[in-house]
Amino acid sequence: MAVNGPAGIKAKHQRLVLLVIALVVVLGAGLLAAWALRSQASYFYVPSEIVAKPPSPDRAVRLGGMVVAGSLRTAPDGVTIAFVVGDGKARVPVRFAGIVPSLFVEGSGVVAEGKMTREGTFVADNLLAKHDENYVPREMQEMTREQAKTVVAETK
Repeated sequence: MAVNGPAGIKAKHQRLVLLVIALVVVLGAGLLAAWALRSQASYFYVPSEIVAKPPSPDRAVRLGGMVVAGSLRTAPDGVTIAFVVGDGKARVPVRFAGIVPSLFVEGSGVVAEGKMTREGTFVADNLLAKHDENYVPREMQEMTREQAKTVVAETK
């Protein structure tokens, strides 16, 4: 029987031990990363889910849905807005203080990042306006498809 290595372990067993050690290290790194990011995770809710089972007030979540037409109100300070997000089944009042994205309008999709209050209002720290697949930048609205393709090709 041939014995390799300083500890008298066969080469086949050395490779097996190294494989097991590598697997344990990779698993440990994955668990450590998951544990470190646990508080950074932001869960996504639609209005009907957040109304049925609201998250705790200290938990950061994302609320996604459509801005209900006629619900957008600007506070006297000019910076704070209030609006309602709906999904056809439920509605959630939202309050946001800050710069509103240019695509944010009534009837459009929105994702609000923030926290739910005990009173049932969602206080957003950040707003992300969503657009449909037919979105065209203002600068390109007057162009034909061929002209737009040419402009895009030139910028690459």
